[in-house]
Amino acid sequence: MKGTPSASYSLTIRLKIRRGGVGLHTVLETIATAGGDTDGIDKPGSDNEFVTRDITVLLRNSEHGEEVVRLLTALPDVEVQHVSDRTFLMHLGGKIDIVPRREVKTRDDLSMIYTPGVARVCKAIAADPSKASSLTMKGNMVAVISDGSRVLSLGDIGPLAGLPVMEGKAVLFKRFGGVNAFPLVIDAHDPEEIIKVIKAVAPGFSAINLEDIASPGCYIIEDRLRDELDIPVFHDDQHATAIVVLAATINAAKLTRKQLRNLKVVVSGVGAAGMACCKLLLAAGVRNLIGYNIGGAIHKGRTGLTAQEQWLAEHSNPKQFTGSMQEALKGADMFLGLSVAGVIKAEDLAVMRRDPIVFALANPDPEVSPLEAKPYVRVMATGGSDYPNQINNALVFPGIFAGAIEARVPNITDEMKMEAARALAAVITADEREEDYIIPSVFDPRAHKAVAEAVIRVAQRTGQARRIRTSTKS
Repeated sequence: MKGTPSASYSLTIRLKIRRGGVGLHTVLETIATAGGDTDGIDKPGSDNEFVTRDITVLLRNSEHGEEVVRLLTALPDVEVQHVSDRTFLMHLGGKIDIVPRREVKTRDDLSMIYTPGVARVCKAIAADPSKASSLTMKGNMVAVISDGSRVLSLGDIGPLAGLPVMEGKAVLFKRFGGVNAFPLVIDAHDPEEIIKVIKAVAPGFSAINLEDIASPGCYIIEDRLRDELDIPVFHDDQHATAIVVLAATINAAKLTRKQLRNLKVVVSGVGAAGMACCKLLLAAGVRNLIGYNIGGAIHKGRTGLTAQEQWLAEHSNPKQFTGSMQEALKGADMFLGLSVAGVIKAEDLAVMRRDPIVFALANPDPEVSPLEAKPYVRVMATGGSDYPNQINNALVFPGIFAGAIEARVPNITDEMKMEAARALAAVITADEREEDYIIPSVFDPRAHKAVAEAVIRVAQRTGQARRIRTSTKS
């Protein structure tokens, strides 16, 4: 699966081209023939003998970029002067800064922001700890915490290598939810040690976002911290993904005129994210769901299952189907993939029921190519931005935390997740809903607002809000 050229693999290549030589048209032809997409051409300078061009090229992957540069280097009368990876430039120096909210211009400012005036604020918080939410950063600050044990599809690359992801998460919190966030990476894999560290730093934060922590540790850590802390703890990889999947499923079912309770759903991959998706789909009314891990179908008769898989065996696969995933697809309404590329072939989808729904969410390459699957599928979604209907957890976590912080809830509950999924689905109206538009874009401000308002509504309705708004939007 070659993939599609995209900005995430893009280079800006500075070329010095001799006048009267092969010319810019040959350069652009070479890029196009190699499968690259020219995204922009700039002219930083020229003289009587040479012209200099900065050419931005979208590519499929790093190897594709190397191939294009080699081909350009081989052209006569063309000198490759510099190659810049635009993604690395985006990360240069890190992606976040600490920016003061108050200026220090005078001695008076200094005496109030720091000593001696700050002592009075400290005493006020000591006397009434709840005042920390209004008098410090705690009132709007999320800790984005990871041990680097399961970063994207890269696996256990460690905390330092996982830091760019945590920084990126902090940027998205602010951009889409107005929430301040700070990345913390922990050099430990033992759940007990991680729990101890998080509990020690928790007083300075309004919520904890767990990120890229491998199972089963992620379950242990989240469950314990939810019980032992009085601020929300949310493993985004599980729950935000599940909320977006359910929202997209609701709209796909409406589009195909199917009921959730009547869907037959086949799930490839029941790790942390897959398991959370299964649980939320079942809670929403799906009854016939068959999950698969590397050992085959999850059913009551299987041995060697994890605790989470055993729960799934008890609550899904009502007919105790034990065949292959390809066999399970016969008569299925929906395929949900949270595994690896290539687990099914496009032709395998031909046996599905009318108007098949396929969510192939593996990154960077989906379980089945959307282009190859097109003849067999009514509604297609992926985890990448190269195709319509991107299932992106950034649609959820900024709003979930914004709502939880505003209402000051102690926990993000299952009811809040369900309400958030329904609210996210409802962002797309009946008139807007189409095969290539079952989930809003991450850049649609309606999405983040809808999710935040859903959390606040549930918090106030169930009495969990520790800060009450006079009204919320329905």
